[in-house]
Amino acid sequence: MHLKNKKAIVTGATKGIGKAIAQAFVKHGADIAVFATNQDRLNRIQKELEDIKVDPNQKIITKKVDVSKYAEVEKVSNEVLNEFGHVDILVNNAGITKDALLMKMSEEDFDRVIDINLKSIYNTCKVLIRPMIKNSKSKIINISSIVGLIGNFGQTNYAASKAGMIGFTKSLAKEVASKNINVNAVAPGFIETEMTEKIPEKIKEQILKNIPLKRFGKPQDIANMVLFLAGDDSDFITGQVFAVDGGMVM
Repeated sequence: MHLKNKKAIVTGATKGIGKAIAQAFVKHGADIAVFATNQDRLNRIQKELEDIKVDPNQKIITKKVDVSKYAEVEKVSNEVLNEFGHVDILVNNAGITKDALLMKMSEEDFDRVIDINLKSIYNTCKVLIRPMIKNSKSKIINISSIVGLIGNFGQTNYAASKAGMIGFTKSLAKEVASKNINVNAVAPGFIETEMTEKIPEKIKEQILKNIPLKRFGKPQDIANMVLFLAGDDSDFITGQVFAVDGGMVM
């Protein structure tokens, strides 16, 4: 019951890393609101989370929202605040890729990745920061990527969004530290998700050669780090970036 009575919002939590985070939070006693765009997946995650909750009084809320749209985020966040009373934990996990060499990348694909991956955290933090200041303490965890630290071929848009998230994290951490809000980032390496399943086998083999632990990570590996950052044991940690990548970036 690591997070008993805590109220959390997790964006992009219907699959992959976000789903693992949502499941970990519920198993540790948190009330949770899931933000995502696909209603069918929201319906499924609602049932899955209801089935694993450890207290019959735990609240599970799902909201269909495009986190790149400020007005939508404001509306659903206020609905969650009304239902929960307050929010203790915000996990910004929503993200997409639209990979291409820069010379072939469309402006639309560049803008969409920036909007979903980076502008979304402005939207959620902007809406929730004042309510979170009213708490005795709060935690914000942004899911970046090692690509934001080292770059990656064919991912100038994705790398820019994830690097921007790191700068945002460090700046916001300085702004709100005196208000007892911790802001940290997690930078996953190559994790077994739908996103990495699309990588050709030959490229996967090359990637594995650069991972000292010689395996891809699992969503639970990221969820474990987020669980730590969301709880009381991380109260003296803020403005940091934690690479969870099997030793790929040292």
